[in-house]
Amino acid sequence: MGYEVTDGEGHVEVVPGADTYAQEGPLTTFFRTEPGRRVVDCWSERLASYRTADLTRIRRLPDAAMCAAG
Repeated sequence: MGYEVTDGEGHVEVVPGADTYAQEGPLTTFFRTEPGRRVVDCWSERLASYRTADLTRIRRLPDAAMCAAG
């Protein structure tokens, strides 16, 4: 699984391996969690962070789309 992130200028980035995301102050941070978990806790791994104000779209990618993108 992963997410496709689009900013205000139309640039698209893929965050592979991310299971969930959360807002942390001015940032939106993407995390990898333990299998079967959706909660962000001290065991979650931070993968990427973006300024929330710069984002225009966050789209969840299914596993099949990740294989095609990778």
